[in-house]
Formats: sequence, C-alpha cells, structure tokens
Amino acid sequence: MSKRDYYEILGVSRNATEAEIKKAYRRLAMRYHPDRNTGEGAEEAEIKFKEAKEAYEILCDDQKRAAYDQFGHAGVDSSYGAGPGAGGFGGGSSFSDIFGDVFGDIFGGGGRASHGSRARRGSDLRYNLDLTLEEAVAGTTVKIRVPTAVECAACGGTGARKGTQPKTCPTCAGQGQVRMQQGFFSVQQTCPNCHGRGTVIEDPCPSCRGQGRVQEHKTLSVKVPAGVDTGDRIRLAGEGEVGEHGGAPGDLYVQIQVKEHAIFTRDDNDLYCEVPISFVTAALGGELEVPTLDGKVLLKVPAGTQTGKLFRMRGKGVKSVRGGGIGDLLCRVIIETPVNLTEKQKQLLHEFEDSVQAGGKKHNPHSSSWLDGVKKFFEGMGF
Repeated sequence: MSKRDYYEILGVSRNATEAEIKKAYRRLAMRYHPDRNTGEGAEEAEIKFKEAKEAYEILCDDQKRAAYDQFGHAGVDSSYGAGPGAGGFGGGSSFSDIFGDVFGDIFGGGGRASHGSRARRGSDLRYNLDLTLEEAVAGTTVKIRVPTAVECAACGGTGARKGTQPKTCPTCAGQGQVRMQQGFFSVQQTCPNCHGRGTVIEDPCPSCRGQGRVQEHKTLSVKVPAGVDTGDRIRLAGEGEVGEHGGAPGDLYVQIQVKEHAIFTRDDNDLYCEVPISFVTAALGGELEVPTLDGKVLLKVPAGTQTGKLFRMRGKGVKSVRGGGIGDLLCRVIIETPVNLTEKQKQLLHEFEDSVQAGGKKHNPHSSSWLDGVKKFFEGMGF
C-alpha cells in the first residue's frame, strides 16, 4: 500500500512554515495518542498517530523536507523506511524526543523537554548564492561573507562576566522546569525565572549582555560541486548561529540561483540554444560554428532545412550533480529573413520567387499542401 502524502497527513500546504507544521502535528498527536484511544478504534488511532509522527519528523527537518519535496517518499525512505503500519517509528529518534519537542512546555520529564532547553541550538541560516551557468556546470569555490551570531569571546559563551559563573536557578533548583498543581492534575512547565536553562546570571557579561553570543560577519569558503542548478542547496554544518549560553550552532544553507545566460538555457541536464542561419544556408546546406561550454564545434546543416529544426549534439550538455550521464546540446535553427534590401536585391528575389512558383509543388511541398487543405476547407464550408 502506497504511503499518503506527508502534507496531506498533517493537513498543511506545501509551503507551510515550521510553526504551522508543528501546530498541525500537536493537534493530531493529542487526538490520536494511544493513551487517549484505548477502546474501540485504538488500532486505527495508533496508525494515524504514527503517520502524523513520521510526517512531522520529515517536514520539520530542512534537509529531509527538501529531499521529500523533490523526490517524494523515495527521497527519504532510505532513512525512514518504517511506515506508519510497520510497528516502529523509523529513523533514529525516539517517540519521547519528538513528543518532547512539541509538548515540552506542557509535559515534562521525557526526552529533550527536560534537558535540551537549557542550551538551545542556534538558528539555521540561509545564503543566496548567484552563479553563472559556466560556474554551475563546472563547479567552483567561492568566498561568502555571512552575518551571524558567534560565541562571545569575553565570557566564552556563558553570558556571565569574566571571572564569574552562572548560578543554579533557585526557583527550579537547576531543573529548568517547575511543577504546578491545577486541581487533580500536576503540570510541569518551563521555569519562569531561568526560562528552562536551569541557571541564572547574576553578573551579565558587558560584551554580550548575558546572551553568550555577539553579532558579527564571518567569511566562509564554499565548494560548489559541478552540475548544480537553481534550487539546489549546499549545507555547511555548524556554520549557522551559535546557540545561546553555549548551545550548539545551527547550519548554514547556501541556496543556489543560476543567472540567465546570453546563449544557453538549461533544462535538467540538457542545454538549448537558438542558431540563426541565412535563407541560402537553409536552402543549400552548409556548416556552421556553434558554441558549447567546452568550445566551438561544427554543425552540419543539410539542404532544405526548415526553421525550428532541432539538431542534437550528444554529450555537450551538463553532468548532473546527482550523477548519471552527461546531457546533450540541442540547437534550434532559426532562418533569418533579410532586411533593408536594396532595389537590386529585391529584383533578384522577385526573379527567384517567379522561378520557384513555376516549379509548383516540387519546390514548396509544405506550402502547396497547406493551400490544398485551405481550398478543401472553403469548399466544404460552401464558400
């Protein structure tokens, strides 16, 4: 049985934000959680719960979501092979991890909810990189300058003034969470004093104002592999913003945008170009020099070539970054009509036209066939 679309499972659009995806998952998890469905329909609820969990895991991970958007389930099944009815959650994360991420402020004591919030991972960054077609096809190395948050050198990322250290939060005793009694229920919540970190800073670092990080620009070298195209992303692990109070850094995603080319357009691994030829070359045939990304090649134009004819030059296209064979170059010939003719040239063309018309269908088979069709059409309409 084929898997359902992840966006359909969560009931969100394909351009939904991470917050919208998380909200949709929270709603479904609360509805289909096994602890809330123990009677009739429990098996169906468990399947839907696992479906929602699997969809959330993929769509809340930038890399996996990009692979899913491009290749569907085939792009993520290698690492998430366990389907919603397979009896497991797939991947490497436990239920408590993902459940804790979404419900950490409501339910405590499980997964990352009770520990991971103390030093939060830094934000991922995105950098738009414009490349020429030649750079994208051949590959290149470029230097980029990125504004980001880095660890404060003055305090070493602790947020406390040099010579001091953060203190254990007196409200939560370093747990990062406090338990609140609401009627019959005991609810664990993020500590309002330390905001889940478990520590408080009594003497903040003057350089970072207690944040443990400062804003600055850093220069990075990005190796662009050969064959990339618009929409491809390069992930630089750990080059995003550093987390607050010693948290792990996020990642930097370099988004590729290939500029328009004066001669070629790209379609997957193939390149296309238009080659203008004269009426004489089209009629009599000849050889033309056409450009490729590797240099010039000769294109043989047979006699009687019509405008729009495509000529394929195999192996003169692009080798995809994802592997496979090299694409082709397809040259579309366009017959150029002469302009700004002299009287002498006009006279010669009239003479040529008279001689061609005298030959009838022999010289203009397509035109004669079209005229015959028009004649039959008018006769059938009674004109």
